[in-house]
Amino acid sequence: MADQNAQLLPDPVPPAPARPARGAGGIWPVGALLIAALVVMPILSVVVLAFNPTENIWPHLLSTTLPRYAANTAILTLGTGLLAAAVGTGAAWLVTMYRFPGVRLIEWLLLLPLAIPAYVGAYALVDFLDYSGPVQTALRGAMGWTSARDYLFPQIRSLWAAIVVLAAALYPYVYMLARAAFREQSGGSYEVARALGAGAFGLFWRVGLPLARPAVAAGAAIVMMETVNDFGVVDYFAVQTLTTGIFTVWLETGNAGGAAQIASVLLAVILVLVALEKVSRRNSRYYQSARQQRPVTRMALGPATGWAATALCLLPVGMGFVLPLGVILSYAIRQSDGWVSPGLFRAFLNTLTVGGSAAVLTVLGALFMVYGVRLTGRRLPKILLPITTIGYAAPGAVLAVGILIPMAALDHRIADLLLWLTGRDPGLLITGSAAAIVLAYIVRFFAIAQGATDAAFGRVPPSLPMAARSLGRGVGGALREVYLPLMKGSVGTALLLVFVDCVKELPATLLLRPFNFNTLATRVHEKASLENLGEAAPPAILVILVGLVSVLLLARAQFGRSRRGAPVLRAKPDRSMSLKAPL
Repeated sequence: MADQNAQLLPDPVPPAPARPARGAGGIWPVGALLIAALVVMPILSVVVLAFNPTENIWPHLLSTTLPRYAANTAILTLGTGLLAAAVGTGAAWLVTMYRFPGVRLIEWLLLLPLAIPAYVGAYALVDFLDYSGPVQTALRGAMGWTSARDYLFPQIRSLWAAIVVLAAALYPYVYMLARAAFREQSGGSYEVARALGAGAFGLFWRVGLPLARPAVAAGAAIVMMETVNDFGVVDYFAVQTLTTGIFTVWLETGNAGGAAQIASVLLAVILVLVALEKVSRRNSRYYQSARQQRPVTRMALGPATGWAATALCLLPVGMGFVLPLGVILSYAIRQSDGWVSPGLFRAFLNTLTVGGSAAVLTVLGALFMVYGVRLTGRRLPKILLPITTIGYAAPGAVLAVGILIPMAALDHRIADLLLWLTGRDPGLLITGSAAAIVLAYIVRFFAIAQGATDAAFGRVPPSLPMAARSLGRGVGGALREVYLPLMKGSVGTALLLVFVDCVKELPATLLLRPFNFNTLATRVHEKASLENLGEAAPPAILVILVGLVSVLLLARAQFGRSRRGAPVLRAKPDRSMSLKAPL
């Protein structure tokens, strides 16, 4: 009977054959491998150059400067990490657990120091606290002192000041992750702890902090990696670290092999930090109940303790945002001639050019690579995908060494070939232009674009591209007509975040820029190094304004719509990558 009914039905129309992903999309996995090789190449170049220098000065470094560089780097990194962890975790605990004056506004204000590059904070602190600054001038006027010999005042350009400045600029990384961890905890756990007699400190030390430890460790690891990468602060404060050692050995002695050897030590420090962060969470398991858990309820503080909590939360905001912005704004207003300087306009155009080009190429490369890895079933592209995130962990000075030296060799060979073919010397086509800077930006911030696009691809239902393929669309057609329209918000966010980080990047830009080529960041550093804050103020203001865009994106990712007056955390994987934590 079934056979007879089947004969009465019309013949089914055969569907359009779907092209297999591996066959038709062969160019995509190959392209993904090439992009991964381009991103990893500078790191491998540093290692190769360190073991094969043209002039081995490793024994000389070990017996003279390297121990000092390493010791200062270790103290600076650990001190900044501990201070930022304490400030960020404490602020996150207060705004999550207690109600006090201005708590809703303070939750947002605590993110603002991310808009201020750390080197701008260093210039502002020195100007504010130095001998000719308003603090010491007011002290001498009030006490009748006439010279620095009449009183004791801490040395401003010192290691401890660098720790304070870097912690004030970087603590929001810990704050964001710790606040999210505290808010995700169950309010019932704290009620049980109170019933068992735990006080305010006991709740934090025995319940909240142990559960939030992975988030705090991740935030502290980000802070320490950013500290190792810093050049502007330590250079201005005359603190000799591994990063400044790269500049000294390379630019002052002209020894590229020695710079690569110091860069390899710096890279080893970064790998140790990443490994320690992984090991610290290896044996820890934290699970949430599948049931709907009761959120944490803020407890009201009394008038005195409430205002004390407000002051404590506003202190890092004042140190990391208000003070630098106030000092820079005062110079920008008093010396307005700097706004019409031709050098400022050229630096602005250069920043737009290299930053915009790097952002577009980085996002396009991330889209191509992530899509290619998703199309292939091979293991090698999937293994290389997370490896490409190491570029963010690598300091800019390390990437500069790994890019410039092999690129310079390639540049000379290209110039010799063109000279032989045409009889004209074209000069250095790659290292003599801003191409090396763009490449450094791509490698350094590829993790941000890769994480955002990978998360966006994961949110597209698999049935949609499969339907497009069944209708005859190829691999590229599915990307163009299905994925990209659904991912345009995430792609736009990735573009903006990469551009913001390119604008603020200093070490790689200083080492790779051509002669007489300035970006906003290098112009700020150049003028401030000459103690000319009046001309450094306008580009610094522009960099801060760009940084505020990044803070707004972070705020949107951190805070959702209010519910009964308390902000609700909403998970947005594409924008969470703005934390820049490819750990």
